[in-house]
Amino acid sequence: MAIQESTDRVIQAPAPTAWPMMFALGLTLAFAGLVTSIAVSTVGFVLIIAGAVGWFREVLPVEHREAIRIEPSVVAIVPAKIGVDYLQVGELGNRAVLPLEIYPYSAGIKGGIAGGVAMGVLAVLQGIALHGSPWYTVNILAATAMANLANADTATLSSFIPQAFVVALIIHASASILVGLLYGVMLPMFPRYPALWAAIVAPLLWTGLLWSSLSVINPVLDARIEWRWFIVCQIAFGAVAGFVVNLTERVHTMQHLPFAVRTGIEAPGIIEKRD
Repeated sequence: MAIQESTDRVIQAPAPTAWPMMFALGLTLAFAGLVTSIAVSTVGFVLIIAGAVGWFREVLPVEHREAIRIEPSVVAIVPAKIGVDYLQVGELGNRAVLPLEIYPYSAGIKGGIAGGVAMGVLAVLQGIALHGSPWYTVNILAATAMANLANADTATLSSFIPQAFVVALIIHASASILVGLLYGVMLPMFPRYPALWAAIVAPLLWTGLLWSSLSVINPVLDARIEWRWFIVCQIAFGAVAGFVVNLTERVHTMQHLPFAVRTGIEAPGIIEKRD
């Protein structure tokens, strides 16, 4: 229905009524009685008639209305303009690839060596605590590349074997340096909580990957590995390597410099002087 507005800030609106709800209730009871009792349908029909009569009397012969006073208008809120700060690299005329600062490769190598030492100490302690020999874990690692140690008994694995020591040292040092380099590359990509990524998230992901695939890659190591100690060693490696890498000062990337400058070509005047 159309709503008319008077000149004294008052409008005439249809008066509130409960007859439509009574009509709806009667209609519901009328259908509910079809599956319950005829008495329920009878009450429903009575409410339908009463609701329909009352509803029509609200509009016929004269529509019932009530006056509603209009509240004063609310002052409109004007949004404030917010400025945007741009990256300094973007001002040089090219897009920037984050991160803008990275660790040098030497930081990853140092972190890998430090983490490998911490992991090696814990591995030796594991052999002493569980098998009474510091060489057990060393020989288990060497058995991944030495076929004669694949089926060796516990007594043999607990003894010092020079060839196995050299092989295990090469395997452990290579893996530690490679993972350390990976830490040096990845940590700048995580601006928040790098210690959490280095010490907890990355070791757990690496352990889960090995746990699911080691039975295929190296069944010998999978049959003898002790996963609780392995997880502790991995967390120790990640914590120490991440700590050492994070201590190193970052260096700026040269992505915003022209190709001639990045390749070391002397090209005076190729870049504008800026304040």
